[in-house]
Amino acid sequence: MINTQNIEIEKTKHSKLSQTDFTNLEFGAVYSDHMFVMDYKDKQWGGLRIVPFQNISMSPATSVLHYGQTIFEGLKAYRADNGDILLFRPLDHHKRLNKSAKRLCMPELDESAYLEGITELIKLDRAWIPNQPGCSLYLRPFMYASDEFIGVKPSSTYKFIVFTSPVAGYYKGTVKVIIETEYVRAAEGGTGFTKSGGNYAASLLPAKLAAEKGYQQIMWTDSKEHKYFEESGTMNLMFIIGDTLVTPPLSTSILAGITRDSILTLAKDWGVKVEERRVSVDEVVKAYENGTLKDAFGTGTAATITQISTINYKGTDLVLPGEETRELSNKLNKALNDIKLGKAEDKFGWIYRIK
Repeated sequence: MINTQNIEIEKTKHSKLSQTDFTNLEFGAVYSDHMFVMDYKDKQWGGLRIVPFQNISMSPATSVLHYGQTIFEGLKAYRADNGDILLFRPLDHHKRLNKSAKRLCMPELDESAYLEGITELIKLDRAWIPNQPGCSLYLRPFMYASDEFIGVKPSSTYKFIVFTSPVAGYYKGTVKVIIETEYVRAAEGGTGFTKSGGNYAASLLPAKLAAEKGYQQIMWTDSKEHKYFEESGTMNLMFIIGDTLVTPPLSTSILAGITRDSILTLAKDWGVKVEERRVSVDEVVKAYENGTLKDAFGTGTAATITQISTINYKGTDLVLPGEETRELSNKLNKALNDIKLGKAEDKFGWIYRIK
């Protein structure tokens, strides 16, 4: 157990707050004044500190630059009407970060240090939490291998950092997607269930090719046959077929989304029929053709729920019903956002409140 009473705090002398336009935020482009840092060496975490947001200096031989031992998370803080700060499911993000760490042969993080470091960081930068509707403070915890050594082995030292960013929504409105049948995001037994940098690097080229065709995201299919859906871009994927909410089951090639779990929990609590099972491309195309495909959407921390307006398959656009007709996904989106903002009962214990 780390003594979190020893977090050293160095406040910035040059805040960027007054130069920030909170009415025109671009996701991931503006950063708050401070960051939380700790180091792993001699098989333990230490050196807990909050310092001004700053660049990282590293040797060209730093292990992460060569062998990709790097993982991250993404979660959000909101400002309640009474001024409290509300973090959505931070301990679930901590558990997933440790799951990623274990798969990439990295050290797990102490829960108390993680939570206390984030808490003190947010307290210090609470003025950066936007008041504008649809906006929040995005937290990016990440860890990377910091050995100055280019032999192929797990690093013996690591750095963990959390910085924050005031953000608006990741997507504006609905998205057009294309079903990917050539490139692979992840394969069973790999690192697809982790939030590791390499997973996202592998997705960039297919996403670029899709964008050149006019589609904002990809619907990833399985690596063996390209017959079954897995994810959509940076989101988990859900369909409403008939009266049933259907989503692919978790596996070693699919990220266990916190928002995904929240959506399924809410839907089941409301008595909605939910199925976590393999969903084939053929099934969705046939459901579209016979009129039973009522909705398709992605879920994730950055986007919450993003409705899919068009699915392209083998050159043909399948145009889905208008977003105003999608009763369940709109209801789920509102319910989840109300919980995050403290406007609805938190019956599942998802909110961590900072007074």
